Amino acid sequence: MKTKVTIQEIAHFTGLSKFAVSRALSGKSGVSDQTRDIILKAAGKLGYFKDNSMLSGDMNNSNDLHDPQHMRWSGTILILFPNVRYQNQESVYWGPVFNGISSRLNQKGINILTLTEPSADQLFTLLNPDAIRGIITVGSITTPILLEIKRLGIPVVMVDHLDPVFHSDSIFTDNFTSMREIMLYLLRKGFKSFQFVGNISDAHSFYERWIAYSSVLMGNGIEMNQIPELCSPAVDDFRQTFTSVVHEANLPEVFVCANDFSALYTIEALESMGITVPDQCVVTGFDNLYDNIPVLATVNVNKELLGARAVDQMLWRIVNPESNVEKKLIMADVIIREQYSRHSG
Repeated sequence: MKTKVTIQEIAHFTGLSKFAVSRALSGKSGVSDQTRDIILKAAGKLGYFKDNSMLSGDMNNSNDLHDPQHMRWSGTILILFPNVRYQNQESVYWGPVFNGISSRLNQKGINILTLTEPSADQLFTLLNPDAIRGIITVGSITTPILLEIKRLGIPVVMVDHLDPVFHSDSIFTDNFTSMREIMLYLLRKGFKSFQFVGNISDAHSFYERWIAYSSVLMGNGIEMNQIPELCSPAVDDFRQTFTSVVHEANLPEVFVCANDFSALYTIEALESMGITVPDQCVVTGFDNLYDNIPVLATVNVNKELLGARAVDQMLWRIVNPESNVEKKLIMADVIIREQYSRHSG
């Protein structure tokens, strides 16, 4: 078995000093937030945070698994939201996820505590590990906070997020299968030129959708010709970025968007350029957030179910703390709106 990754190896991998690596891994001051983030992500990729017990293969003994279904529950579960705009209880996407979590916890008689992501040095003062049975994270929680949670030793289930430095149970929509279904439908319709729109570094789900999009095109011998800026547009200057790189001369037949927000911004940007949808090109989305925009396809994600199943996984984890980490996928329904199609060339 490979020995534990050393600070020297991380320093060599990042090109930074052993001092900087040591300070970042111990959570001490002396390195910038950007440098700390680089070091933590590199350490995660190299396997620094993997416990020996997880590597040994001895922890997964099916004879020792326990069923939480008929247990009587008490205590408190913390719901942790990121300190990010649009990722909160009022969000048209995350709000229903939270409702699914809270309804399931109420059904089980478990108390709920909600918290918007604090700074890492505040987490210990805000939380009493003895009073919290588990933590369900909703959306993209920063790596330093996840490391602080790891030090608390509290079970964690993450909804719609993965992080290489922190291995925990996670609940996702089956992004790959749904996006693949959309792409195969578009190919059957005869479309041949595409652009992906959405910041694939914003969420792991967006990255999975991008991988499905790319794999279908490559598998069918279609050149991608992707405009790089469309894979990393910021919300605040989306229209400026979009209109600076997309011109009528290089207009694809289809803009395949990471989610319905990106689809809405894309349609608005196209309209500002005098390009009409679906007459001159078509747009697809994901998440089924709107019923009044002209997207040819979207995906109906059962957001309440994502939340409810996160609770079920948390209860299972509490009674099976040593079992292997699990990533659970929930299938979603692709919705086709033929009225927003057009004749392909």
